Amino acid sequence: MQHWHIYRKWNERFFYECHAAYQNGRAGEDPTMNWYKGELGFFDFYIMLLARKLKDCGVFGKSSDEYLNYALANRKEWERRGEAVVDDM
Repeated sequence: MQHWHIYRKWNERFFYECHAAYQNGRAGEDPTMNWYKGELGFFDFYIMLLARKLKDCGVFGKSSDEYLNYALANRKEWERRGEAVVDDM
């Protein structure tokens, strides 16, 4: 629910944290195997639902529309570029 470059920054940091945990034996699964699809699921089953609920309840006023628009745009961008992003990480 933020600009693409902000989403990418925090997504990458979380990926590296999960990857380091895997390499150090603190996680059982290599995140590179499912990161792309996992992010699509995260958008579909968490981010989009949250953004729509925020819009519906109007708690953030006009910003709620903005959050939903960012979520939709980022989901679309991840679908388009996410596999390449994961390959680069």
